[in-house]
Amino acid sequence: MAETSKPGGYGQSGRPPKIKNKNAAVIQITAEQLIREAYERQGTVQKAPRQKVLDGEELSDYQMRRRREFEEGVRKNRSNIGEWLRYATWEESQQQVGRARSIYERALEVDSRNQTIYIKYAEMEMKNKNTNLARNLYDRAITVLPRVAQFWYRYTYMEELLGNVSGAREIFDRWMQWEPEEDAWNAYVKFERRYAEIDRARAILERFVYVHPQPKSWLKWTAFEEELHEYDRVRQVFGLAIDRLGEAFMDQHIFISFAKFEVRMKEHERARAIYKYALERLPKSKSQALYNQYTLFEKQFGDREEIENVIVTKRRMHYEALLKQDSKDYDSWIDYAKLEEDAAQTDPLLPESIDRARDVYERAIAEYPGVAEKRLWRRYIYLWLNYALFEEIQAKDLLRARQVYQACIDLLPHKTFTFAKLWLQYAWFEIRCLNLIQARKALGRALGTCPKDKLFRGYIEIELELREFDRVRTLYTKYLEFNPTNCATWIEFSKLESALGENERCQAIFDMAVEQPTLDMPEVLWKAYIDFEFDQADYDKTRSLYERLLDLTHHVKVWISMAHFELTVPHTTQDKEQPLARARAVYERAYAKLKKEGLKEERLVLLDAWLETETECSAGGGGDPAMVERKMPKRVRRRREIADGSLEEYFDYVFPDDEEQGARFKLLAKAHMWKQKAKSTSESAAPDVPADASETESKNGSKDHSESESE
Repeated sequence: MAETSKPGGYGQSGRPPKIKNKNAAVIQITAEQLIREAYERQGTVQKAPRQKVLDGEELSDYQMRRRREFEEGVRKNRSNIGEWLRYATWEESQQQVGRARSIYERALEVDSRNQTIYIKYAEMEMKNKNTNLARNLYDRAITVLPRVAQFWYRYTYMEELLGNVSGAREIFDRWMQWEPEEDAWNAYVKFERRYAEIDRARAILERFVYVHPQPKSWLKWTAFEEELHEYDRVRQVFGLAIDRLGEAFMDQHIFISFAKFEVRMKEHERARAIYKYALERLPKSKSQALYNQYTLFEKQFGDREEIENVIVTKRRMHYEALLKQDSKDYDSWIDYAKLEEDAAQTDPLLPESIDRARDVYERAIAEYPGVAEKRLWRRYIYLWLNYALFEEIQAKDLLRARQVYQACIDLLPHKTFTFAKLWLQYAWFEIRCLNLIQARKALGRALGTCPKDKLFRGYIEIELELREFDRVRTLYTKYLEFNPTNCATWIEFSKLESALGENERCQAIFDMAVEQPTLDMPEVLWKAYIDFEFDQADYDKTRSLYERLLDLTHHVKVWISMAHFELTVPHTTQDKEQPLARARAVYERAYAKLKKEGLKEERLVLLDAWLETETECSAGGGGDPAMVERKMPKRVRRRREIADGSLEEYFDYVFPDDEEQGARFKLLAKAHMWKQKAKSTSESAAPDVPADASETESKNGSKDHSESESE
């Protein structure tokens, strides 16, 4: 009897069947593929099969079964409003409006403040044209939930849709008694405008601005009147808004809209008066947008003077606000004073504008730093300098300008620090006033009180322009006594003497300079001295200067410069060597010196310059670049131990002559070791050697050693 297989593939015995073919399947399905197919098939919704009802008995059975399911659902969870709504919707779909109404009432007993139940309930009554029932339901809703705007909107829309305009108006009036949000008032106004009830809409807006007295509420009223072309009423509304808001609740946007309205009406003078009225009464912190709009208005409809006044006033407010936060903000003081200076140049009331600028300067200089620290005084001193220039150039008051300079000089702690620009500007002021003696006294006082490099240079510049060369020499002497390490001063002094044709003085100055023990830039000084002698065509003196410089330093650039010098010196009949030969001799000396000191990178730089020289001279047939190329090193990579014990790679240069010398030293060392080994072997083999023979051998060995060392 054959066994019947069970659903799981097992027979009646309960044991798994035997698998005869245990080979792998032809098509392999991975776990990843199974998961992906399951994920893709999740999107396909399995629809329930459609059920066809053929007679009334079957329909009643279906309805009874569904009602039983819904009743069990709402009995298990009465607070699940979604289940109640589905139940009522199903009854409505079965044309059982009474049953659906009963379900909605039962749902309201569960949750009487649920908005969705009221909305669905009312929609059902309206679909079935039960108008009175829907009206009663909305009355219940707005009574229970008067702050839900959606019920009021639907209620008024239903009444208006039914043509009951008076009823919709009554509903709006009931709604407005609750003082709702702005959208509700706007809806009421639009309702009245649809039926051309302008007076009623205006009355609603008047009630609206009392309930919501914000500026935007007044602006909506003005926009309403302007759309109706009631321009006089617009002005009345703006005036009423300004009176009602008062100074405590005044808003700049009211005035901006009022002024823009007057601009649209081509009443530019009215708009300007509104802007000025607002700017006088509103605080500065609440009128930034008003100032911006006033500026744009003046740019469009005002003249140049009014535009500049507006801009200056706006910037004044800005600077005053900044200085109120930080009274020692000297950059803001400088900008503020510059603004007043510019305004004084264009203002027709010149005396008043000058006094205003002067007042700003006086307020600014009164905020002097309390600490004697130069870093804090750097910006402050410019207030005094600009103040003095303003009095001299713009106010034309020379006496007051001199007083400003003297007050600033007396204020500064010169023993601690000073400002050379102050002394020099004061000196130039006195020169412009044709008071040269006072200018020299001021600079002399400055040099005696607080000497500085900039003071010396400025004083020397003044005397140079006056062509007082004796005074210039005196000042340079004092300057060098004050700071003998400044190479630039020595060079400028020598250039002055050279320009005056005093070459001996110039040489003496250079000789004194190079003998100074300390210099800030000695290479610049030596270069200037060498260039001077070269320009004078004194090549022997130039060559001796190079030799003196090489006694002090063996820098590779000095050798290269000397080689170039020898190359540029013209050949004469008295010279035994050609310029290239002299330059080559300098290169060879430099190479030997740098090789002795073990400076590899400097030798490479020297060889590059030497190769360039030989290459340039090879065009005339005298250069020999191959000679220099044979000396060029090889670049090799090596390792060395650093402080922490690790190794780092670096590049080294191996010169050919260093390799030959190293190989020769290695050969001599090996020969010396072989000779010592042979000597020790002979001594051990022949111990009875006469004394004179051993002495002779030792002498020969020492002679050979000396010869090897000499080799």
